[in-house]
Order: sequence, then C-alpha cells, then structure tokens
Amino acid sequence: MSTVTRWWWVRHAPVVDVDGKIYGSDDVLCDTSNQAAFNVLAHSLPSDALWLTSHLSRARDTAQAISEAGLDFPAPIVDENLGEQDFGYWQGLSWDEMEARDPDGYAAFWKTPARNRPPGGESFADQMVRTAGVIECYTAAHAGRDIVAVAHGGTIRAAVAHALGLEPEAGMAITVHTLSMTRLDHVEERLLRGRGGCWRVLRVNQPSCRV
Repeated sequence: MSTVTRWWWVRHAPVVDVDGKIYGSDDVLCDTSNQAAFNVLAHSLPSDALWLTSHLSRARDTAQAISEAGLDFPAPIVDENLGEQDFGYWQGLSWDEMEARDPDGYAAFWKTPARNRPPGGESFADQMVRTAGVIECYTAAHAGRDIVAVAHGGTIRAAVAHALGLEPEAGMAITVHTLSMTRLDHVEERLLRGRGGCWRVLRVNQPSCRV
C-alpha cells in the first residue's frame, strides 16, 4: 500500500494598512474578523496533523484564529523558511515608487521577473527552492501524516509549482487568495503504477467562504 503524506496549505488572513504597498516578508498585521471563514477552516482541517506556520505574525495569528474557531491542535512549529518572498529594499513601496527610485533596476527586474532578485531580496525562483526544501524535509520526517501549513501566497504558489514540476514563470500564474485552502498529496510509491510523479493535486485556492 502506498504511503501518502497529505499537505493542507492555508494562506493567512487579509492584511491591513498596506495601501497598495509590496509588503513581502515584512511583518504586517492581518484581519481575523471573518468568523465564517474560520469556522469553515476549523471544520475542514485535520486536528491530529502536524501544524506549521511561518515566523510572520499574520500566519501565526491565522492559525490561532482557526484554533479559536473550534479546532484543537498542537502548537504549530514555526519555520522561517515558510515565509513570504523577500523583496529586499523594495518592501514597503508601491510599484510606482520602486520605478521612481530606481528606474534602471526596475526595468532590468521586469525582463525576467520570476527569476530576477529585487535589490537586497530574493526571486520567486529562490522562494521555490526554499519552499521545496521545507516540503521535502517534513515529508520525509513525517511520511504518512497530515501536515497543515499556514503560510503565504508566494509560499503556496511555490508549493504547487513544486508539486507540478513547473518553471518559475508558470508558477507565477497560480492564484492563491487569503484564507483559501490548497491540498497536495505526496505519494511515496509514485502515481501511474510507479511510473508517474510523486504528487497528487486535489485542490488549489479553495475559498473558505463566499467571495
């Protein structure tokens, strides 16, 4: 029988007071007032799972709100490698402000935006490598379990791209809304009678409430 490790990915609650700025790996506040969404998540996620969050407060606060909605689970492991993409010196700026401050660097970035690094930051390709490392580590250490990871749009996008073997440019096409759920299964013995990949994609960006 195949060993299946089930990953349940949840994007954090909506952020507040960012006003069109790129916040990336900055620690910004989130709004956990959508009780209906948290009730759905509390009744959809497994309680006996290994729980993970990034180090950023919006991920940790979202996990806490799920718990307060009625799901009892162990304290999550906080893993910084589940954090959002680091936009370096561009964090806290709008795209227009970035261009005004560094027009040459801004133009160079957009030639290959999935692979170029913002000044002092990391590319989405870098984030894909970082996220894949986390996934492979926990999958190996906790094979056959449910793993719930409360993380970020870029992190979850990178996780789906990893599962599907996508290039960074294709991975950037994946949409991940706040408080959505994404489910990826790792099948140790591989699909298609051992001749396919190791990952099975069950759902991506499933809303926890009507939008």
